[in-house]
Order: sequence, then structure tokens, then C-alpha cells
Amino acid sequence: MKRTSFRTAQNVSPMSVRRIGTGLLIMGLALTAAAKDAATTGATPAKDQTPSTQPTPRTAHKPRHWLQVGVASWYGSHFQGRTTAAGERYDMNMMTCAHPTLPMGTWLRVTNLRNRRTTFVRVNDRGPVLDGRIVDLSYAAARALGLSGLGKVKLEAVHDGDPDLAKALVAQLQMPVLFDPLSH
Repeated sequence: MKRTSFRTAQNVSPMSVRRIGTGLLIMGLALTAAAKDAATTGATPAKDQTPSTQPTPRTAHKPRHWLQVGVASWYGSHFQGRTTAAGERYDMNMMTCAHPTLPMGTWLRVTNLRNRRTTFVRVNDRGPVLDGRIVDLSYAAARALGLSGLGKVKLEAVHDGDPDLAKALVAQLQMPVLFDPLSH
């Protein structure tokens, strides 16, 4: 039998492979976190760099405030239970909406410009399909805004850290079911 100078895989236990894999995963996560911290804080430039070539921190850029004003409509029981563009079942009692271009999962502050009522909705579908409308609201969102048909609204994109969004989400958890088509 010929002997080799290297160790074969049959002598390595599965437990040590897991430990090595876990160690590599933790090291990778640590390096990723360290790289992200360095990129967001903005390293101090070397003294020989001119001001025009100095790196600027990513936090120096102000986020753009996106808003849109136009006509909103709502959709309800006819679409109840159907699959949305996001792949979830439409529930007319949830605070959701359909928007033609915003990414799925985007949170919006919707303000009814007639009565100034405001609510928060999450984009989970594509639409509206009719010209001249900027958003289709769920039945619950339309009711919260006091919208009984068409209405002029203002949409504002909301970031995850917005304290108003957090308060509204907690308040909506306690919101009763407005209409359950299965109970009739």
C-alpha cells in the first residue's frame, strides 16, 4: 500500500467540519460589518489628498423626499383573497395599496387632501390600471382616510425609522376588522 504525505478526508470528523464552517461564517460576518462601518463613517483622508479627492461619508447625502399628488381609488371585496403582485393574498381589511412603480414593501404616508386625514399603507400590488389614478387603496385604508370613491391624495415615501410610522403601526394592530365578507 502506498502512503501519501497528506491527510485524507476520511480522517476528518463531521463535527470539525461544522466548527470550521461556523468559524468561517462568523469571520465573514465580522469582516462585512467592519467594512460597512468603515464605509458609513468615512475614513479620514491622508494629509497629501486635496479636498476635491477626499472621500465623502455616505451619511453626508440627505435622503430624497419622494412625494406624489393625484387621484386615488380603492378596491375591495371583488378582489378579496386573490393573489397580489407581491405573491400574498389580498385582504381588504389590511392597510395596503397598489402602486404602478414603487418597490413592493414600500411604506407610504397617504393624506386625503380634502379632509387632511392621514394613514400609512404598504405597497403589495401593481395598479391602478385606469388612467389618471396614482394609487389603489385597500378598503380599510380608504375608510381610514374617509375616502368613499375617488379622492385627491398625497403620497409620501416613509423610511423604516420614522417614529410616526411606528406609532401608526402599533395603533393599526388594535384596529378592528371592518368587514369580513366570509361572515355574510
